[in-house]
Amino acid sequence: MMKKQLIMEKALELFAEKGFEATSVQQITEHCGISKGAFYLSFKSKDELILALIDYFMMQFTSDIDYVVKNTKNDDELLYTFYYTIFNSFSKHADFAKILIKEQMRSFNEEFLIKGRTYDQAMDDIILSMVERLYGDEVKQTKHDVMYCVKGFMKTYSELFLFYDLPLDLHLLAKSLVEKTNVLASHITIPFISTELIQLRYQPLNGEATKEQILEILEQNIQEIEESIEKESLVLLKQQILEPTLSPALVKGLLENIRTHPHCKWSTYALRNYFKL
Repeated sequence: MMKKQLIMEKALELFAEKGFEATSVQQITEHCGISKGAFYLSFKSKDELILALIDYFMMQFTSDIDYVVKNTKNDDELLYTFYYTIFNSFSKHADFAKILIKEQMRSFNEEFLIKGRTYDQAMDDIILSMVERLYGDEVKQTKHDVMYCVKGFMKTYSELFLFYDLPLDLHLLAKSLVEKTNVLASHITIPFISTELIQLRYQPLNGEATKEQILEILEQNIQEIEESIEKESLVLLKQQILEPTLSPALVKGLLENIRTHPHCKWSTYALRNYFKL
């Protein structure tokens, strides 16, 4: 196991037990069985470790949901698949989700808040694209309200997984939320959240990754990954940004090669948006 990965996994165990603030670097190194010097070779500070954890999990989560929305061809199955994937992911990564929910209201680090808002915006964009696809003109004036209702379902029902030891039927939960969402989309008539309000909320953020940012991410991935089909695909995708020569079908195939690699989740998401796939 890579040292960074070991530190992140062991730190997550402590964060889940004690919270971010109450966990010291000393406790993390003792739990990992490494020296402080070894820790600081991987992370400059505890805050950098926390941000790396957020990136690691949120990149995977956001990319997986984006993939489901863009690649579920049957509209009748899309909403169910979306909700099932969301809550299945929550249940698999319950420790991290608990920490994030508990800590996100504490302004201990401005970069933490900015990252949280960036991923939140990405999820808004994914849900909104799904709402527009499923309901079209029916929700032209209320699509942002529907999107916020979907986010509300995600947050509220996730608490059943995270804070109560209840037996939960994912299939039934997804079916139930599909029904609720369809009812709301069909009957909401008074819009509250306008496009202008959304734009004001997003104003401080940079929006989608720039070409230069994507190239930087790709180069980092290429350096981190050993020789493999994923690495070869990353090199070709980087070249495609610099000098486009490949067809959309070939680019989509290259994205499929990297999408399940844990280090390539955010790259896949950013590239899908960049290439409009």
